[in-house]
Amino acid sequence: MGKASPLRGLGPRSLEQLAALSITSVAELQAQDAFALYARLKARWPGASLNLLYALIGAQEDLDWREVARERRTDILLRLDDMGLAPR
Repeated sequence: MGKASPLRGLGPRSLEQLAALSITSVAELQAQDAFALYARLKARWPGASLNLLYALIGAQEDLDWREVARERRTDILLRLDDMGLAPR
């Protein structure tokens, strides 16, 4: 079995995408604004899902991405709408 990710909730593909943006550590991830980072990831990989944003926030705050989705979905969607990134 593979080594667990030090970035909670982020799988191998998400870690590869972050590494492509030179983000390979918890400290580097925490130095980013999750929404700006999601915008960068979405620009490079248009298929990036909303779950990725939940996972980024969860990894930054050491929370399960499902908890982030459940408790903050409306606020997150409003912020994405302001950024022009709300899902259709």
